[in-house]
Order: sequence, then structure tokens, then C-alpha cells
Amino acid sequence: MQHTPVLIIGGGLAGLTAAIHLSRQQIPVVLVEKEAYPHHKVCGEYISNEVLPYLRWLDADPEPLGPAAITQLEFSVVSGKILSAALPLGGFGLSRYTFDQFLYHKALQNGASVIRDQITDLSFDGEQFSVACASGEQITADVVIGAFGKRSGLDMKLGRSFVQQKSPWLAVKGHYKGVHPDHVVGLHHFDGGYCGVSKVEEDTLNICYLVQYDSFKRYRNIEEHQEQVLYRNPVLKAVMQPATPLFSRPLTISQISFDPKPAVEQGILMAGDSAGLIHPLCGNGMAMAIHAGKIAAEAVMPFLRRIVAREAMEQAYNLQWQHLFRQRLATGRRIAALLQRRHLSAVLVQTFGLFPAMLPVLIRKTHGAPITIPEYAGGYEI
Repeated sequence: MQHTPVLIIGGGLAGLTAAIHLSRQQIPVVLVEKEAYPHHKVCGEYISNEVLPYLRWLDADPEPLGPAAITQLEFSVVSGKILSAALPLGGFGLSRYTFDQFLYHKALQNGASVIRDQITDLSFDGEQFSVACASGEQITADVVIGAFGKRSGLDMKLGRSFVQQKSPWLAVKGHYKGVHPDHVVGLHHFDGGYCGVSKVEEDTLNICYLVQYDSFKRYRNIEEHQEQVLYRNPVLKAVMQPATPLFSRPLTISQISFDPKPAVEQGILMAGDSAGLIHPLCGNGMAMAIHAGKIAAEAVMPFLRRIVAREAMEQAYNLQWQHLFRQRLATGRRIAALLQRRHLSAVLVQTFGLFPAMLPVLIRKTHGAPITIPEYAGGYEI
């Protein structure tokens, strides 16, 4: 059995960011991730520039990876009516295949321990966590950060409320070679869902969409659904029909829940999608995951240095998480509810057409200011 001050469950953006941040401060970290790097994930792969100052502080500037620079939003409804707006901060397109691998190596370089395994059991006695892995490995930890994604077997073990309800959402993602402006992220509405389109590195086109399962199941397969439903939006049809797929088949995930989730669950600091999932039409989930990894790491350090008690650590993290993200998630849910009703979505587009300055305001509601560089730069004495 091994002991670690911090155990991170899940090696996506939130988990890797927290691991890099903590190990940079000489805090021993064990991260458990069930998949081997690199691997593709269902994701919109657009990242707001709000995270760039922080990534540079972590010595994880993505610029050498050749991301697509994105400065413009293009939004369309089913009829093909288009609205455009400059993104207030801009962003970049980078695949999870490349970015997660990059951050994984940064964590290793900093001294973090990354184990490929799966957590099968977890308990907490009020002072220490005990974790069992599928390999038979036993780990104890003072702090656990949960970054295990949208839906996990651990959510069931913890009895989290959102997994008790069936979710109607299914997500589909693929990479393509196709024609699309490098600087534009497109968000395109169709009956039953909406689709994100943007470039990532190597001139690759990422197409990722969210659809209600009741709409999807009427068709025999993904291809028929795309032709019969997505292609009714002429903007989507013009992008998708001539594009050449780079995957043998698209990636899919189901049971995606946008219900509110506690940021602290049974002593675990939840980060990224484990704490709350923003609707993809807001285009900001990756930046939020990175930011959540930062605030989780910052909450942990005073506790490990015995400056604050566990309860104060949990309260500080929860308050900061709610302050940063609760309003963004609520705005995303409201926008999604409007777009599910075709008449209201048409009214929304007409309103933005008459008052174009409102669209950047809405974008700001789902994005944050540039992340400030952490003030604390000290180490950790075991």
C-alpha cells in the first residue's frame, strides 16, 4: 500500500492541470487514469484564451503544438440564418489527443506519479481516503481531487444524485479534412441539438455535436441521422457533406447530464465535468476544466501546510467554484432550453440580428476574465 498527500482520479484537463500545479510546488501527487495516452475524447476542442496566462505560468504554453487561432463566432439556426460576432478574448483549437498528451508529459516532468489503472472502491473516514484499484493497488491519501469526467462508475458508488436520473443527451465527435475558416468556431442548431465546428492543429476539422436521444433513435445509424436531420441546416450540410472523415467511425458518449452537481462530494474536491458540465454551445468547457484544476490545487495547499482545517479547505473551494462557474452553467442551461424550441430560437436570432452588440455580451456570460497568476509560489514540507 502506498500513501500520497494528494490523489487525483482522472487524467483529463482538470486532473492534469491540478497535478502539474501541485507538483510544481513540490507536493507529491499520484494521478490515476484508466486510459493510455494519447487518446481521443468527445470534446468540442475549442479553448478560450482566458487560460493562456495560467498555462504559461505552468510552463505549458500550447503554442508549440500548432493550435488554430480562433477569433470569430458563427452561429446559425436550422433555417441557415447566420449571426457572427468577434470573440472578446479569442481562443484556440487543439485536439484532446495532442493537448492531454502534452500535459501528461508536463506532469511527469514535474515529478507527478501517473498510474494507468481504474479506481474500483473509495472510502473516507473523515481524516484519510482509502482507495482500491482494479490492479489490486491500494492507495491512501490525505486529499482526493475527483476529475473523472462527465459520468463514471465512481459516481454510482458515491450515490451522486445526477446519476439516478436518465439523461436524454448523446454526443458525437469526429475529425475530418474539410473546408472551414481557421479563425472561426461555428455553433449550428439543428432539430434536437446543436453542433460545434472548428479547426484544431494540422488543419484538421473537429465536428462535435450534442443531440437528444429521442431524436437520434428514429434513424438506423449516425450517417442517416446526419443526412436527415443535421443537413436540414444548410450551413452544416455545406461543411459536413464534402468533408472526409479521419476516424474509422465517430466517437459517441451517452447519458450526458447537465444537472447541477456538488463541487465537494463526501470530502472529494470535484473538478472539471465531475463538478458541472456546461452546454457545449457555450464553447467553454475546456477552459473551465483547466481553471477548476487550478482552484482545486490552490485550495489543497493551505490544508496540507496545516494552515487551515479540512472543512475550511472544502468551503473555500466550494465558494470559489460557485463564484467562477455557477452563473456560466446556469446561462448555458437557459440558452439550451431556448434553442430546443424552434420558434423561440428564431426569435432569439432575430433579436440578436437587430441588436448585434448583445451577442458579445452573451458570450461574456459564459466566459471568464483571463486567469490571474497564482500569488503563492512556495513549496510544501512533508
